[in-house]
Amino acid sequence: MTVNPYPLGLRLAGLPVVVVGGGAVATRRVPALLDAGADVLLVTPEISPALRAHADAGRLRWAARRFVPEDLDGAWLVQVAIDDPIAAASVSVAAAERRIFCVRADDREAATAWTPAVTRHGPVTVGVLGGGDPHRAMTVRDAIRTLLQARKGTLLTPPVEEGPLVNTGTARGGEVALVGAGPGDAELITLKGWRLLTEADVVVADRLVPGLLLDELRSGVELVDASKIPYGPSRTQEEINRILVDRALAGSVVVRLKGGDPYVFGRGGEELLACAEAGVPVTVVPGVTSSIAAPAAAGVPVTHRGVAHEFTVVSGHVAPDSPDSLVRWEALAGLRGTLVILMGLKNLPAITATLLAHGRPADTPAAVVQEATTGAQRIVRSTLGEVAAAVADAGLRPPAVVVLGDVVTVLDL
Repeated sequence: MTVNPYPLGLRLAGLPVVVVGGGAVATRRVPALLDAGADVLLVTPEISPALRAHADAGRLRWAARRFVPEDLDGAWLVQVAIDDPIAAASVSVAAAERRIFCVRADDREAATAWTPAVTRHGPVTVGVLGGGDPHRAMTVRDAIRTLLQARKGTLLTPPVEEGPLVNTGTARGGEVALVGAGPGDAELITLKGWRLLTEADVVVADRLVPGLLLDELRSGVELVDASKIPYGPSRTQEEINRILVDRALAGSVVVRLKGGDPYVFGRGGEELLACAEAGVPVTVVPGVTSSIAAPAAAGVPVTHRGVAHEFTVVSGHVAPDSPDSLVRWEALAGLRGTLVILMGLKNLPAITATLLAHGRPADTPAAVVQEATTGAQRIVRSTLGEVAAAVADAGLRPPAVVVLGDVVTVLDL
Protein backbone atom coordinates (compact mmCIF):
# COMPACT_ATOMS: atom_id res chain seq x y z
CA MET A 1 0.00 0.00 0.00
CA THR A 2 1.31 3.43 -0.95
CA VAL A 3 1.74 5.75 2.02
CA ASN A 4 1.38 9.40 1.14
CA PRO A 5 3.61 11.98 2.83
CA TYR A 6 2.04 14.47 5.22
CA PRO A 7 2.43 18.01 3.79
CA LEU A 8 3.74 20.54 6.26
CA GLY A 9 5.14 24.07 6.17
CA LEU A 10 8.10 24.37 8.54
CA ARG A 11 8.58 27.68 10.36
CA LEU A 12 12.34 27.56 10.87
CA ALA A 13 13.10 31.13 11.90
CA GLY A 14 15.87 31.01 14.51
CA LEU A 15 15.88 27.21 14.68
CA PRO A 16 19.05 25.13 14.15
CA VAL A 17 19.20 23.28 10.82
CA VAL A 18 22.18 21.17 9.74
CA VAL A 19 23.26 20.76 6.12
CA VAL A 20 25.85 18.07 5.41
CA GLY A 21 27.74 18.68 2.17
CA GLY A 22 29.04 21.73 0.32
CA GLY A 23 28.56 21.06 -3.38
CA ALA A 24 25.93 21.86 -5.98
CA VAL A 25 22.98 20.36 -4.06
CA ALA A 26 23.81 22.33 -0.90
CA THR A 27 24.33 25.46 -2.98
CA ARG A 28 20.77 25.07 -4.27
CA ARG A 29 19.13 24.20 -0.95
CA VAL A 30 20.82 26.53 1.53
CA PRO A 31 19.34 29.81 0.17
CA ALA A 32 15.79 28.62 0.88
CA LEU A 33 16.77 27.71 4.45
CA LEU A 34 18.35 31.12 4.94
CA ASP A 35 15.28 32.77 3.44
CA ALA A 36 13.21 30.90 6.05
CA GLY A 37 15.39 32.40 8.79
CA ALA A 38 16.97 29.09 9.85
CA ASP A 39 20.16 29.01 11.90
CA VAL A 40 22.16 26.96 9.41
CA LEU A 41 25.20 24.87 10.32
CA LEU A 42 27.06 23.65 7.23
CA VAL A 43 29.23 20.60 7.88
CA THR A 44 31.69 19.74 5.11
CA PRO A 45 35.46 19.87 4.58
CA GLU A 46 35.06 21.94 1.39
CA ILE A 47 32.35 24.28 0.14
CA SER A 48 31.46 26.02 -3.10
CA PRO A 49 32.39 29.69 -3.55
CA ALA A 50 28.72 30.68 -3.26
CA LEU A 51 28.40 28.93 0.10
CA ARG A 52 31.70 30.40 1.25
CA ALA A 53 30.27 33.83 0.51
CA HIS A 54 27.32 33.08 2.82
CA ALA A 55 29.74 31.90 5.50
CA ASP A 56 32.00 34.93 5.14
CA ALA A 57 28.97 37.21 5.39
CA GLY A 58 27.93 35.52 8.62
CA ARG A 59 24.67 34.16 7.22
CA LEU A 60 25.58 30.59 8.20
CA ARG A 61 28.10 28.71 10.34
CA TRP A 62 30.62 26.45 8.61
CA ALA A 63 32.28 23.47 10.29
CA ALA A 64 35.13 22.65 7.92
CA ARG A 65 35.33 18.94 8.67
CA ARG A 66 33.46 15.66 8.25
CA PHE A 67 30.13 15.05 9.96
CA VAL A 68 29.95 13.70 13.51
CA PRO A 69 26.66 12.65 15.17
CA GLU A 70 26.96 15.39 17.78
CA ASP A 71 26.42 17.97 14.99
CA LEU A 72 22.72 17.12 15.21
CA ASP A 73 22.36 17.83 18.91
CA GLY A 74 19.58 20.40 19.21
CA ALA A 75 18.81 20.47 15.47
CA TRP A 76 15.26 20.50 14.14
CA LEU A 77 16.06 19.35 10.61
CA VAL A 78 18.99 17.93 8.67
CA GLN A 79 19.57 17.99 4.93
CA VAL A 80 22.09 15.50 3.55
CA ALA A 81 23.62 16.89 0.36
CA ILE A 82 26.36 14.35 -0.33
CA ASP A 83 26.53 11.45 -2.78
CA ASP A 84 28.41 9.01 -0.56
CA PRO A 85 25.69 6.51 0.49
CA ILE A 86 27.64 5.20 3.48
CA ALA A 87 28.32 8.67 4.86
CA ALA A 88 24.73 9.72 4.14
CA ALA A 89 23.39 6.66 5.93
CA SER A 90 25.42 7.54 9.01
CA VAL A 91 23.70 10.94 9.10
CA SER A 92 20.30 9.22 8.79
CA VAL A 93 21.11 6.95 11.73
CA ALA A 94 22.16 9.89 13.90
CA ALA A 95 19.00 11.78 12.91
CA ALA A 96 16.74 8.80 13.68
CA GLU A 97 18.33 8.37 17.10
CA ARG A 98 17.50 12.00 17.88
CA ARG A 99 14.07 11.98 16.17
CA ILE A 100 15.11 14.63 13.67
CA PHE A 101 13.61 14.68 10.20
CA CYS A 102 16.25 13.94 7.55
CA VAL A 103 16.20 14.93 3.88
CA ARG A 104 18.40 12.75 1.68
CA ALA A 105 19.53 14.06 -1.70
CA ASP A 106 21.10 10.70 -2.56
CA ASP A 107 18.20 8.41 -1.61
CA ARG A 108 14.63 9.64 -1.34
CA GLU A 109 13.40 6.30 -0.04
CA ALA A 110 15.85 6.41 2.86
CA ALA A 111 14.75 9.94 3.80
CA THR A 112 12.20 10.77 6.48
CA ALA A 113 11.32 14.06 4.74
CA TRP A 114 11.16 15.26 1.15
CA THR A 115 11.74 18.75 -0.21
CA PRO A 116 8.96 19.69 -2.62
CA ALA A 117 9.26 21.42 -5.97
CA VAL A 118 8.63 25.04 -5.01
CA THR A 119 7.39 28.21 -6.63
CA ARG A 120 7.17 31.50 -4.74
CA HIS A 121 4.97 34.50 -5.40
CA GLY A 122 5.50 37.13 -2.72
CA PRO A 123 4.09 35.73 0.54
CA VAL A 124 2.63 32.69 -1.25
CA THR A 125 4.78 29.54 -1.40
CA VAL A 126 3.50 26.51 -3.31
CA GLY A 127 5.19 23.14 -2.76
CA VAL A 128 4.47 20.07 -4.88
CA LEU A 129 5.33 16.49 -3.96
CA GLY A 130 5.19 14.07 -6.87
CA GLY A 131 4.97 10.80 -5.02
CA GLY A 132 8.71 10.34 -5.17
CA ASP A 133 8.96 11.39 -8.85
CA PRO A 134 10.84 14.72 -9.06
CA HIS A 135 9.96 15.16 -12.75
CA ARG A 136 6.23 14.88 -12.03
CA ALA A 137 6.54 17.35 -9.16
CA MET A 138 8.42 19.85 -11.35
CA THR A 139 5.86 19.55 -14.16
CA VAL A 140 2.94 20.22 -11.83
CA ARG A 141 4.85 23.02 -10.08
CA ASP A 142 5.56 24.76 -13.40
CA ALA A 143 1.90 24.53 -14.41
CA ILE A 144 0.86 26.12 -11.11
CA ARG A 145 3.48 28.84 -11.47
CA THR A 146 2.22 29.68 -14.96
CA LEU A 147 -1.36 29.84 -13.70
CA LEU A 148 -0.43 32.11 -10.80
CA GLN A 149 1.46 34.46 -13.10
CA ALA A 150 -1.46 34.59 -15.52
CA ARG A 151 -3.83 35.43 -12.69
CA LYS A 152 -1.48 38.20 -11.58
CA GLY A 153 -1.50 39.61 -15.10
CA THR A 154 2.20 39.10 -15.68
CA LEU A 155 1.81 36.42 -18.32
CA LEU A 156 -0.23 38.06 -21.06
CA THR A 157 0.86 36.25 -24.18
CA PRO A 158 3.37 33.50 -24.96
CA PRO A 159 6.89 34.93 -25.36
CA VAL A 160 7.88 35.76 -28.92
CA GLU A 161 11.01 33.91 -29.86
CA GLU A 162 13.68 36.12 -31.33
CA GLY A 163 16.33 34.62 -33.53
CA PRO A 164 19.57 33.79 -31.75
CA LEU A 165 22.04 36.62 -31.61
CA VAL A 166 24.63 34.28 -33.06
CA ASN A 167 23.06 31.45 -35.06
CA THR A 168 25.74 29.37 -36.66
CA GLY A 169 24.10 26.19 -35.41
CA THR A 170 25.38 23.03 -33.79
CA ALA A 171 25.00 19.50 -34.99
CA ARG A 172 23.24 18.32 -31.82
CA GLY A 173 21.03 21.29 -30.99
CA GLY A 174 22.83 22.80 -27.99
CA GLU A 175 22.59 26.51 -27.22
CA VAL A 176 23.56 29.10 -24.63
CA ALA A 177 21.48 31.86 -23.05
CA LEU A 178 23.21 34.70 -21.22
CA VAL A 179 20.59 35.64 -18.63
CA GLY A 180 20.67 38.61 -16.28
CA ALA A 181 19.26 37.54 -12.90
CA GLY A 182 18.77 41.06 -11.55
CA PRO A 183 20.16 42.78 -8.46
CA GLY A 184 19.29 40.22 -5.76
CA ASP A 185 15.55 39.82 -5.28
CA ALA A 186 14.58 36.56 -7.02
CA GLU A 187 11.36 38.14 -8.33
CA LEU A 188 13.29 40.75 -10.31
CA ILE A 189 14.45 38.31 -12.99
CA THR A 190 12.64 38.91 -16.29
CA LEU A 191 9.87 36.56 -17.40
CA LYS A 192 11.95 35.41 -20.36
CA GLY A 193 14.97 34.83 -18.15
CA TRP A 194 12.91 32.72 -15.77
CA ARG A 195 11.42 30.70 -18.62
CA LEU A 196 14.83 29.89 -20.07
CA LEU A 197 16.04 28.93 -16.60
CA THR A 198 13.21 26.41 -16.22
CA GLU A 199 14.13 24.87 -19.59
CA ALA A 200 17.87 24.59 -18.91
CA ASP A 201 19.87 21.36 -18.83
CA VAL A 202 22.92 23.16 -17.41
CA VAL A 203 23.04 26.34 -15.31
CA VAL A 204 26.35 28.15 -14.84
CA ALA A 205 25.74 30.60 -12.00
CA ASP A 206 27.70 33.43 -10.41
CA ARG A 207 27.84 34.22 -6.70
CA LEU A 208 25.58 37.24 -7.04
CA VAL A 209 22.57 35.47 -8.54
CA PRO A 210 19.53 35.12 -6.24
CA GLY A 211 19.91 31.78 -4.48
CA LEU A 212 16.17 31.10 -4.50
CA LEU A 213 16.26 30.85 -8.29
CA LEU A 214 18.59 27.88 -7.96
CA ASP A 215 16.20 26.21 -5.54
CA GLU A 216 13.55 26.11 -8.29
CA LEU A 217 15.64 24.40 -10.98
CA ARG A 218 14.38 21.21 -12.58
CA SER A 219 15.50 17.91 -11.10
CA GLY A 220 18.63 16.65 -12.82
CA VAL A 221 19.90 20.05 -13.92
CA GLU A 222 23.66 20.33 -13.76
CA LEU A 223 24.57 23.33 -11.63
CA VAL A 224 28.05 24.75 -12.20
CA ASP A 225 29.09 27.25 -9.53
CA ALA A 226 31.15 29.83 -11.39
CA SER A 227 31.25 32.21 -8.45
CA LYS A 228 33.71 35.04 -8.52
CA ILE A 229 34.17 36.19 -4.95
CA PRO A 230 35.91 39.60 -5.01
CA TYR A 231 39.61 39.28 -4.19
CA GLY A 232 39.17 35.58 -3.40
CA PRO A 233 39.09 32.19 -5.15
CA SER A 234 37.68 32.35 -8.67
CA ARG A 235 37.09 30.16 -11.65
CA THR A 236 38.95 31.67 -14.61
CA GLN A 237 36.93 33.26 -17.38
CA GLU A 238 38.56 30.91 -19.86
CA GLU A 239 37.26 27.92 -17.92
CA ILE A 240 33.76 29.38 -17.81
CA ASN A 241 33.89 29.93 -21.58
CA ARG A 242 35.03 26.34 -22.06
CA ILE A 243 32.20 24.97 -19.93
CA LEU A 244 29.59 26.93 -21.87
CA VAL A 245 30.95 25.77 -25.22
CA ASP A 246 31.54 22.14 -24.24
CA ARG A 247 28.08 21.66 -22.72
CA ALA A 248 26.35 23.31 -25.68
CA LEU A 249 28.33 21.30 -28.23
CA ALA A 250 27.27 18.18 -26.34
CA GLY A 251 23.65 19.15 -27.04
CA SER A 252 22.66 20.81 -23.76
CA VAL A 253 20.57 23.93 -23.25
CA VAL A 254 22.90 26.06 -21.15
CA VAL A 255 21.90 29.12 -19.13
CA ARG A 256 24.71 31.39 -18.00
CA LEU A 257 23.01 33.06 -15.03
CA LYS A 258 24.67 36.33 -14.09
CA GLY A 259 23.90 38.88 -11.39
CA GLY A 260 22.42 42.13 -12.68
CA ASP A 261 22.77 42.48 -16.45
CA PRO A 262 25.08 40.26 -18.52
CA TYR A 263 26.78 43.22 -20.20
CA VAL A 264 27.20 45.64 -17.28
CA PHE A 265 30.67 44.67 -16.03
CA GLY A 266 29.55 41.06 -16.40
CA ARG A 267 31.90 39.79 -19.14
CA GLY A 268 28.91 38.68 -21.14
CA GLY A 269 30.56 39.94 -24.31
CA GLU A 270 33.57 37.69 -23.77
CA GLU A 271 31.31 34.68 -23.28
CA LEU A 272 29.29 35.48 -26.39
CA LEU A 273 32.45 35.76 -28.48
CA ALA A 274 33.73 32.42 -27.18
CA CYS A 275 30.45 30.74 -28.11
CA ALA A 276 30.36 32.42 -31.51
CA GLU A 277 33.84 31.22 -32.34
CA ALA A 278 32.72 27.66 -31.53
CA GLY A 279 29.54 27.96 -33.59
CA VAL A 280 27.20 27.88 -30.58
CA PRO A 281 23.92 29.85 -30.84
CA VAL A 282 23.52 32.48 -28.13
CA THR A 283 20.52 34.38 -26.81
CA VAL A 284 21.10 37.40 -24.56
CA VAL A 285 18.43 38.25 -21.98
CA PRO A 286 19.00 41.65 -20.35
CA GLY A 287 18.65 41.92 -16.60
CA VAL A 288 17.83 44.62 -14.08
CA THR A 289 21.20 46.19 -13.33
CA SER A 290 22.18 47.04 -9.76
CA SER A 291 23.55 50.37 -10.99
CA ILE A 292 19.94 51.59 -11.16
CA ALA A 293 18.16 49.12 -8.88
CA ALA A 294 20.41 49.58 -5.83
CA PRO A 295 19.94 53.36 -5.66
CA ALA A 296 16.20 52.90 -6.26
CA ALA A 297 15.96 50.37 -3.43
CA ALA A 298 17.61 52.97 -1.17
CA GLY A 299 15.13 55.66 -2.19
CA VAL A 300 17.52 57.36 -4.60
CA PRO A 301 16.47 58.09 -8.20
CA VAL A 302 19.53 58.27 -10.44
CA THR A 303 17.91 61.19 -12.30
CA HIS A 304 15.40 63.79 -11.14
CA ARG A 305 13.90 66.78 -12.91
CA GLY A 306 15.82 69.92 -12.10
CA VAL A 307 18.47 68.01 -10.17
CA ALA A 308 20.28 65.57 -12.46
CA HIS A 309 19.98 65.18 -16.22
CA GLU A 310 22.65 62.51 -16.47
CA PHE A 311 24.05 59.56 -14.62
CA THR A 312 27.36 57.80 -15.18
CA VAL A 313 28.15 54.22 -14.20
CA VAL A 314 31.78 53.22 -13.66
CA SER A 315 33.66 50.27 -12.24
CA GLY A 316 35.78 50.91 -9.18
CA HIS A 317 37.54 47.56 -9.02
CA VAL A 318 40.78 49.16 -10.31
CA ALA A 319 42.33 51.92 -8.20
CA PRO A 320 42.34 55.41 -9.79
CA ASP A 321 46.14 55.60 -9.79
CA SER A 322 46.60 52.17 -11.38
CA PRO A 323 47.98 52.07 -14.94
CA ASP A 324 45.24 49.51 -15.68
CA SER A 325 42.45 51.99 -14.95
CA LEU A 326 40.41 53.05 -17.98
CA VAL A 327 38.35 55.62 -16.06
CA ARG A 328 39.06 59.35 -16.34
CA TRP A 329 38.31 60.22 -12.74
CA GLU A 330 39.36 63.84 -13.22
CA ALA A 331 36.64 64.23 -15.86
CA LEU A 332 34.05 62.55 -13.64
CA ALA A 333 34.87 64.99 -10.85
CA GLY A 334 33.70 67.85 -13.06
CA LEU A 335 30.31 66.36 -13.94
CA ARG A 336 27.17 67.76 -12.33
CA GLY A 337 25.10 64.61 -12.62
CA THR A 338 24.91 61.36 -10.67
CA LEU A 339 27.91 59.07 -10.37
CA VAL A 340 27.26 55.38 -9.68
CA ILE A 341 30.25 53.22 -8.78
CA LEU A 342 30.09 49.41 -8.89
CA MET A 343 32.69 47.12 -7.29
CA GLY A 344 34.31 50.15 -5.65
CA LEU A 345 34.18 49.37 -1.95
CA LYS A 346 37.82 48.27 -1.60
CA ASN A 347 39.10 51.34 -3.45
CA LEU A 348 36.56 53.80 -2.03
CA PRO A 349 39.12 55.82 -0.01
CA ALA A 350 41.30 56.29 -3.12
CA ILE A 351 38.29 57.03 -5.33
CA THR A 352 36.86 59.70 -3.04
CA ALA A 353 40.29 61.27 -2.53
CA THR A 354 40.79 61.48 -6.31
CA LEU A 355 37.38 63.05 -6.91
CA LEU A 356 38.01 65.59 -4.13
CA ALA A 357 41.46 66.40 -5.51
CA HIS A 358 39.91 67.21 -8.89
CA GLY A 359 37.27 69.55 -7.54
CA ARG A 360 34.20 67.51 -6.64
CA PRO A 361 32.75 69.26 -3.55
CA ALA A 362 33.31 67.46 -0.25
CA ASP A 363 29.67 68.03 0.75
CA THR A 364 28.34 66.12 -2.28
CA PRO A 365 25.67 63.75 -0.91
CA ALA A 366 26.69 60.09 -0.96
CA ALA A 367 25.00 56.77 -0.32
CA VAL A 368 26.32 53.20 -0.26
CA VAL A 369 23.90 50.30 -0.62
CA GLN A 370 24.97 46.80 0.38
CA GLU A 371 23.16 43.73 -1.04
CA ALA A 372 20.37 45.83 -2.51
CA THR A 373 16.82 44.42 -2.84
CA THR A 374 17.59 41.52 -0.47
CA GLY A 375 16.81 40.92 3.19
CA ALA A 376 20.44 41.80 3.98
CA GLN A 377 20.22 45.28 2.42
CA ARG A 378 22.02 48.01 4.35
CA ILE A 379 22.37 51.69 3.53
CA VAL A 380 24.94 54.24 4.67
CA ARG A 381 24.29 57.91 3.87
CA SER A 382 27.07 60.45 4.11
CA THR A 383 29.01 62.94 1.98
CA LEU A 384 31.83 62.52 -0.50
CA GLY A 385 34.34 63.76 2.07
CA GLU A 386 33.28 61.34 4.79
CA VAL A 387 31.70 58.34 3.07
CA ALA A 388 34.83 56.15 3.03
CA ALA A 389 35.20 56.44 6.80
CA ALA A 390 31.46 55.95 7.32
CA VAL A 391 31.50 52.73 5.29
CA ALA A 392 34.47 51.41 7.28
CA ASP A 393 32.79 52.26 10.58
CA ALA A 394 29.58 50.53 9.50
CA GLY A 395 31.45 47.41 8.35
CA LEU A 396 29.81 47.31 4.94
CA ARG A 397 30.99 44.56 2.61
CA PRO A 398 30.63 43.69 -1.08
CA PRO A 399 28.49 43.61 -3.08
CA ALA A 400 27.77 47.29 -2.62
CA VAL A 401 26.88 50.19 -4.91
CA VAL A 402 28.10 53.75 -4.30
CA VAL A 403 25.96 56.71 -5.41
CA LEU A 404 27.22 60.30 -5.48
CA GLY A 405 25.20 63.39 -6.31
CA ASP A 406 22.35 65.64 -5.23
CA VAL A 407 19.82 62.93 -6.08
CA VAL A 408 20.85 61.13 -2.89
CA THR A 409 18.85 63.60 -0.81
CA VAL A 410 16.20 64.73 -3.32
CA LEU A 411 13.50 62.42 -1.92
CA ASP A 412 14.26 63.10 1.74
CA LEU A 413 11.10 64.16 3.54
